[in-house]
Amino acid sequence: MAATLTRPTAREAFVRSALRECARLRADPWDLALATWVPLLALALLAWMFSAGVPRELPVAVVDHDNSAVSRELVRRLDAVPGLRVAARPADLTQAWSEVRAVRAFAVVHVPAGAERQVLRGGSAVVFAYYNASHQTAGQAALRGIGEAAQATSAHLVRREVARVGGAQAVRQPPLRVQATVLANAARSYEHFLLGLLFPALLHLAACLAMVGALGRELRDGSAGTWLAECGDRLLPAVAGKLAPYLLLFTAYGTLSLLWLAAIRGGVAGSAVLLVAAQAAMYLAYGGIALLLVGATRNMGTSLSLTGLYAGTSLAFSGATFPVQGAPLFAQAWSQLLPFTAYLKLQAQQLDLDAAWTASLSLLGTLLLFVLVAGGAGLRLYARGARDPASWGQR
Repeated sequence: MAATLTRPTAREAFVRSALRECARLRADPWDLALATWVPLLALALLAWMFSAGVPRELPVAVVDHDNSAVSRELVRRLDAVPGLRVAARPADLTQAWSEVRAVRAFAVVHVPAGAERQVLRGGSAVVFAYYNASHQTAGQAALRGIGEAAQATSAHLVRREVARVGGAQAVRQPPLRVQATVLANAARSYEHFLLGLLFPALLHLAACLAMVGALGRELRDGSAGTWLAECGDRLLPAVAGKLAPYLLLFTAYGTLSLLWLAAIRGGVAGSAVLLVAAQAAMYLAYGGIALLLVGATRNMGTSLSLTGLYAGTSLAFSGATFPVQGAPLFAQAWSQLLPFTAYLKLQAQQLDLDAAWTASLSLLGTLLLFVLVAGGAGLRLYARGARDPASWGQR
């Protein structure tokens, strides 16, 4: 008489399923890493990156037209503020604007001629602070640091004056006052600030996931051989053709998002053509990343998980929400390994800051470098997987 199979209890079913999944994790190093040490490492890195609590070493430019003991004391105090670093000493405001447009400075401090003379007469000299509100966190943090430095300088001048005249009654007002002016996003709108980040953040993640899915599907379904045979075994045109619909669609979506941003910001300050070209270059760069991930893992599920980890961290590490200046070295290095970082800098230059198009060519070149390096390496790895039937069928 055939033995009858006993249906497991709910508890037994739970234990069997859990043990089966643990065995599968142990058998796959990629899945094991994604479920164990990778999330812990990501948490530790984010905690380490934000451990300072406030941005540090934000670059500012100082235009000193007074060249006096008072202005030199102010510059010294600016450099002493933990959140600031005097990164440039341009000769005039025109050169200072170039530093802001190139995102090499988040604020400009201008000490006009005659500031010390005004202080010595017992008056209050005005120091002008211009800050970039399109990088809202960094710009406002830089402005606070400038205010702290001005207050510290004023306190120093007051103590010196009290010691000279022998009484605090002679000091009637703060020797230095900061007059702040907003550069870009003058309304300090969160719609202006956040949509400029969230639109490309959402689109680049969706594009990368879609392209990983398109490339991984051929390996997963075992159809890579048929696909390549239809293309005459010409891998580069085959891959380019497969990714082309996604590149065109997401460039179109990106252009629509730029039109919306231009509408709420009152137009494009710089080159609209360069902005659209940068959108296309960013999606090309993530196409190269997708090719690299699928080619390296030959596993669609693992590639999708790695895409979420890589592209999903872009907003945090791009320096747009929290500046990476002064962050741990790993955070700064990771920021440079993200095409999204280069794109956001270019977008800020051309959408808000009216930078010359030549100032953004290096950033466009960075995006194209991702295409060549990641895409070139990925194509070689993907070619091996696409032509190896033993690697097909992995999910």
